[in-house]
Amino acid sequence: MSAVQHRFTSYIFIASLVILLLILFHLQREINQLKDDRRKNSFLLERFSDLIELKEERNEPFSDEFPTPFTPVKNEQQYIIVYNRVPKTGSTSFIGLAYDLCKTNKFNVLHLNVSRNSHVMSLSDQSRFVSNVTDWTQKQPSLYHGHIAFIDFSKFGVQKKPIYINLIREPLSRLVSYYYFLRFGDNFRPYVVRKRQGNKVSFDECVEHGDRDCDPNNMWLQIPFFCGHSAECWTPGNEWALKQAKKNLIEHYLIVGVTEKMHEFVAILEATLPRFFKGATNLYEKGLKSHLRKTYNKVEPSTETVSKIRDSKIWQMENEFYQFALQQFNFIKQRTLIEVEDSFTDVGNQFFYEKIRPRR
Repeated sequence: MSAVQHRFTSYIFIASLVILLLILFHLQREINQLKDDRRKNSFLLERFSDLIELKEERNEPFSDEFPTPFTPVKNEQQYIIVYNRVPKTGSTSFIGLAYDLCKTNKFNVLHLNVSRNSHVMSLSDQSRFVSNVTDWTQKQPSLYHGHIAFIDFSKFGVQKKPIYINLIREPLSRLVSYYYFLRFGDNFRPYVVRKRQGNKVSFDECVEHGDRDCDPNNMWLQIPFFCGHSAECWTPGNEWALKQAKKNLIEHYLIVGVTEKMHEFVAILEATLPRFFKGATNLYEKGLKSHLRKTYNKVEPSTETVSKIRDSKIWQMENEFYQFALQQFNFIKQRTLIEVEDSFTDVGNQFFYEKIRPRR
């Protein structure tokens, strides 16, 4: 066999091997997809079987009506989401998803920048903001985000209310992250000079010396963010503020996730608000946004420091609010998502209509 023939045969062998590998890779993907579909269908069949058993127990007739696929509501073009993001809860990572999706899903993202980074607005600014959000139809559907406390739109006489969402974090973890962020910054904007840059005092040393940067009162932030713009909301340790924060979370927020479960939070939003978040789960899993921002040189506090902080009334109240939010989130998650091989997907329709009269 000549050298040319030998080389040609080698090329044919290599090409055949590559094609075979591609075919095997494709078949493996198809098999994995079939496994995922099978698990989801098994879950839905189990739910439907429970419904059949319930109807048999009640001796109710079966209907020929079947679940219908999700159909977007007609006014979805007027959707408004307000994400009043709490600092150091992973909000930059999450909002990055919205900016990546806004062009594809055809909605607008707008950042609310408040002077001097204040978390509260004057009453007149609140009124202007409410008017802007509700009347600026050219920017709808829209997602507004900013570090501001909750605003009750109904107080300003408007009928159209936004959909509120938010993320919160275990209070001590959030404080420690913010402490080191002020000193060393993060990998999102490493060139920015932070307020405490050059200060190398550790969080443990700060607590030992009783310095103001690690004062437990600095944890008083998530409660007032949900409580709102009342004076009592911003008084550390105010019991009414805690009750009001819980009340607002239940009555005004579609969902409040936790930083430690952002993956599930994103999946629930995609299942519930696909107009905005279609494709968000895949983007979170495959992209870099889930690890976008990381504080430099963060050191976990010692057991002694943790114990000392947890003895404070402020931590106990903020933790009570965090646990309350976590309980609500887990309740929603359990009924909305199923987990398939480290990913999450919507359980699908679990209701249908029957006994529709008059017949046509």
